[in-house]
Amino acid sequence: MSTTLRTVRHPRGAETLLVLLPGAYMTPEHYADNGFFSAVDQRALKLDLLAVDLGLDAVSSGDAIPAVVEQILSPARANYARVWLGGISLGGLLSLCLNADHPGAIDGLCLIAPYPGSRLTTNAINRAGGLDAWQATAAEMTDAEYRAYHWLKAPPADFPVFAGHGIDDRFASGMQAIAERFPMAARHTVPGGHDWPAWRVLWEHFLDLGHFST
Repeated sequence: MSTTLRTVRHPRGAETLLVLLPGAYMTPEHYADNGFFSAVDQRALKLDLLAVDLGLDAVSSGDAIPAVVEQILSPARANYARVWLGGISLGGLLSLCLNADHPGAIDGLCLIAPYPGSRLTTNAINRAGGLDAWQATAAEMTDAEYRAYHWLKAPPADFPVFAGHGIDDRFASGMQAIAERFPMAARHTVPGGHDWPAWRVLWEHFLDLGHFST
């Protein structure tokens, strides 16, 4: 991907950076406009934010994840002690895919209403008897979604993760299946659906967990 990714930064002079990937049809400005940046300010957290603009064409072509690694995460390693990655909906799924393909690239995941992936992927896993019973084929492992689920079979117990969704989210069953791969303390649900009111509350819950100092 030759195009430079457009980003919106919210620097606070911190040693920790959280990179936020967008959901479908979202822009970085949606994070700012819906209170994600101001919530960090209100808590006086030592946390820098960087929201990324990813077009669906780049996601579909497979160019998005390598571009995030090359243009954002790798340079961030030179400037930050810790780098977290997160996103809403499709951005959450992309975060899982990136983490699976680039172990060690990030220090934690913030998954807000993570899209569970295509039905082709989830149906194949369900037909196998669920994630624990599923054994990925070589063909499946050429697909980023399947590789993300392969990582979810046994995520490291000490890897920090936040996984939250609204209880009335239309993808709630798939999101719950993802959340159940992590310890109870990582799982969070709130009233609401697949929308900003629920996502804002989840974000505030995440910020209040103590991952980032004041």
